[in-house]
Amino acid sequence: MPILSFGSQNIDLITGKKTSTIRKLWKTPLKKGDRLHCYWNLVSKEKKKIFEAEVVELDIIKYKDLKNNNEIAIKEGYVNTKEMIKEFKKTYAKKLKDDDKFQIIHFKKLDISEWEGEKIDEKAMITQRGDILFDSGKYYKSELCYSAALKFDPDDIYLLNKKGDNLSRIGEFQEAIKCYDKALSIEKNNEHIWNNKAIALLNYEKPKEALENSNNAMSLNSKNPSILYWRGFILQVLGKLDNALEIYDALIKIDPKNPEVWNARGNLLTEMNRHEEALKSYNKGLEHCFNEKNIDPIAQNRKGNVLLDLGRHEEALEAYDEAIRLNKSNEWFWLNKGVVLLELKRFEEANITFTKVLSINPNNDDARILRDECLENM
Repeated sequence: MPILSFGSQNIDLITGKKTSTIRKLWKTPLKKGDRLHCYWNLVSKEKKKIFEAEVVELDIIKYKDLKNNNEIAIKEGYVNTKEMIKEFKKTYAKKLKDDDKFQIIHFKKLDISEWEGEKIDEKAMITQRGDILFDSGKYYKSELCYSAALKFDPDDIYLLNKKGDNLSRIGEFQEAIKCYDKALSIEKNNEHIWNNKAIALLNYEKPKEALENSNNAMSLNSKNPSILYWRGFILQVLGKLDNALEIYDALIKIDPKNPEVWNARGNLLTEMNRHEEALKSYNKGLEHCFNEKNIDPIAQNRKGNVLLDLGRHEEALEAYDEAIRLNKSNEWFWLNKGVVLLELKRFEEANITFTKVLSINPNNDDARILRDECLENM
């Protein structure tokens, strides 16, 4: 019973795109018609059977020919032969010689009804892999998994919703909306999917349609924190600032310790030129951050902007420094800090700060102009 182990990053295996693999020639070589039992991570705790397959063709190739064949390397899933050879050297303990033989195994995946060994729930296995990839931010790969799982059941609400979430995150908003629409045609009273569709429409720059879908979500559950949070954003984009504030205030009553809500409220109040209230919201947001991971550097930067507008320069500088501490590569945080230093007539420090901006982005014209101003005053 020949067994093949693959790394779980080989998503093309379950989508059917990958139908071949390269292995060093075994003592008992494979032959056409052999049954393959294929696993992910065979020698680890994450071992999982993925499918059974049948060998349909075999090619034998010497290492000296393989290591220079970029086409084969790319087909195998590597960027180039250099990457493939590096992987081979990790896999095979003995030093590879030019005359060593490798077998290119071409196979076809078998329907589960034809399996000889342990049968698995393929849809559940693929869905689980998609969820893991989604949670780790690998949205292109997770979308491939959800698409593969949907082949088993095209009307699965969970999969349609998750595929839509993936597509939204990679900017494919039209396709995401199609997924949500299909899910809603099956289950029209799902508040979460109405809300997700509203978010996709908002990102697709269709805020009026987003609000209509938010209305549908609200009609199903007007106390859902996620629905309220995104409704506030939608209303804000539409310029309905007082209505948005009402939503955030209602949400704070439901979820008073959520720093994201307080920060969103602070952003809205800033837009409304209600700076003192905005500042209180930002401070509340910071108060409810239980660890550093919860602190939003963008909110700290906006807090700095509010303090700058209020003429509280030293406090603004502290807020910008905190934003920079959390995200040292954001040119705009550094630029804002430079502006405060310029206002304080601390020209040498401002010059260093604007130079830092230009080291991050040499094309930042604002930093260049402001640095020249510093030099004129030094």
